[in-house]
Amino acid sequence: MHYTQAMIKTFAHKGLERFFLTGSKRGITAQHAARIGRLLDRLEASVEVADMNLPGYRFHELTGKRKGTYSVTVSGNWRITFAFRQGSADNVTLEDYH
Repeated sequence: MHYTQAMIKTFAHKGLERFFLTGSKRGITAQHAARIGRLLDRLEASVEVADMNLPGYRFHELTGKRKGTYSVTVSGNWRITFAFRQGSADNVTLEDYH
C-alpha cells in the first residue's frame, strides 16, 4: 500500500491559520470554532479533494473565475474555501462570498 502525507500547505486567512496552529479564536467567530476545527482537521487529513465530500459539509467546486477553488460550509453564508493540488490544500480561507 502507498500512503501519502496530506496537509494544509498555505492559509490566506491569518485568523484561521492561528486557530489551526494554536487554538486561538482571535480572528474567527468563536461560536463557529468547533465546526471550523472539525473541517480543518478533515482537510489536513485529506489525500484527495473528494475526501472532503461528506454529508453536511455541502462540498462543491466554485465556478467562473473561482473554478479550481472548493468550498465547505461553516454556517449560514460562511465557508472555508481552498484549492487542492498534489494532495495538499492551498490558500485556505474563511469567507462569506455570497
